[in-house]
Amino acid sequence: MTASEINKAIEHLTQTLYPGTEITIEKIPQSGSDRAYFRVKPQDTRQCLIATYSENLRENETFIYFSKHFGSIGAPVPEVLAINETGNIYLQQDFGNQSLLNMLEAQGTSAAVYSLYQHSLKALAHLQIKADENLDYNRCITSREFGQQAIMSDLLYFKYYFLDTLQLPYDKEKLMNDFEALSSYLAHVSYRYFMFRDFQSRNIMVQDGKVHFIDFQGGMKGALQYDVASLLWQAKANLPDDWKTGLLHDYMDEADKLLPRVLDRTLFVSQYNGYVLIRLLQVLGAYGFRGLFERKAHFLSSIPLALRNLQWFLQNKQVVISFPVFEALLHQLVEEKLISRFETKKASENSLLEITIQSFSYIRNGYPEDASGNGGGFVFDMRGILNPGRYEPYKRLSGLDKPVTDFLEQQSHMPRFLNSVFDLVDLTVENYLERGFEQLTVSFGCTGGQHRSVYAAEALNRHLKNKFAVKTRLLHLNKENWQS
Repeated sequence: MTASEINKAIEHLTQTLYPGTEITIEKIPQSGSDRAYFRVKPQDTRQCLIATYSENLRENETFIYFSKHFGSIGAPVPEVLAINETGNIYLQQDFGNQSLLNMLEAQGTSAAVYSLYQHSLKALAHLQIKADENLDYNRCITSREFGQQAIMSDLLYFKYYFLDTLQLPYDKEKLMNDFEALSSYLAHVSYRYFMFRDFQSRNIMVQDGKVHFIDFQGGMKGALQYDVASLLWQAKANLPDDWKTGLLHDYMDEADKLLPRVLDRTLFVSQYNGYVLIRLLQVLGAYGFRGLFERKAHFLSSIPLALRNLQWFLQNKQVVISFPVFEALLHQLVEEKLISRFETKKASENSLLEITIQSFSYIRNGYPEDASGNGGGFVFDMRGILNPGRYEPYKRLSGLDKPVTDFLEQQSHMPRFLNSVFDLVDLTVENYLERGFEQLTVSFGCTGGQHRSVYAAEALNRHLKNKFAVKTRLLHLNKENWQS
């Protein structure tokens, strides 16, 4: 379906809940998945909805089934309110845009944020243990359970998409033997219930002081410890060790109340450490795939965080089973010289490099003159991107206005184009920082210098400031000619 067709289908489905009401649809930026999310605002009500579009119908069916089942036990999950006939679009409750990760980033390790983590783990224990009763695991997307085969799959995912990209020498047969031993040990855990699979702070929404869970369609039967490890050892959250320890004990206290027999805490923690390791490796595999293979900058920048997480774990925790070849490889992974390969070189306070970023019009200005005297730099032609200026609603707007940015992000190839631009410019910026250069110019041109080139220049400016902390100078050379 095209973007326009998706919007029309969402509007039609929303009209079944709010007949005759004007609908506003706003696309939510995608992260790692292929699903597309939209915030839907019926004009005559304060109630917002989330529309999900995905052609993976099996995944949609699983989410809808899980949502209904979890809701029946009082778990804090969204209610699915409407589903279209083809099953590729559904509407669910909207819990807002404030995640637990957002709260942590804004408030730091405050008492209020710790309390939200406690509430999240309490609700998790309830969902895991209570939802296991009468849940049809045949409705899971892939595996019914996170057993030895699924654990081995995660280890191989890490191996192929991260470890092998580093080209470290190792004995493949002995490594596979270690994988077999580790996956066999972890498959025989004592506490197996529903496993959320991706229980991270970005999937916990906070609204009116209460926590709500989203994105649980990948769940299956598995170890209780896996989800706790996912939350407490999330690389981007970087929780302090005393929080990890305290929250783990809080979780065990709650699980102990719900389990049919007394929780063996020594055994639970021992197996928990194994699942922390598996989760850290699975995340590195995902970052490797999304970052090293798909070249998505967000995931590339997360690799050093994940490696330092693994480094701390190897130095401070222990898995009781022996896997010597694999362990030796892991210690190589967290050596400073290897981690530094993934860390972005930031501009120092004394750096002289200033990057001039400018938008221009081919038909009005032509190529900008180079005032630095150095020549060179990048010039990107944006005319291969669908032009919003061809459509009446956008003619008098610019690439600074939200309707135009939404158009370019949702209905054009702008995101793909800019990913390639970022890759090229990043290489040069890294080199110029190392060599002490003082000037770089990057120009974006389009027909009128008002929409596409302006958006691209703004996006690159944000990217370079965030990634390199470098000085920039942003110019829109055709601004005086914009239609108003």
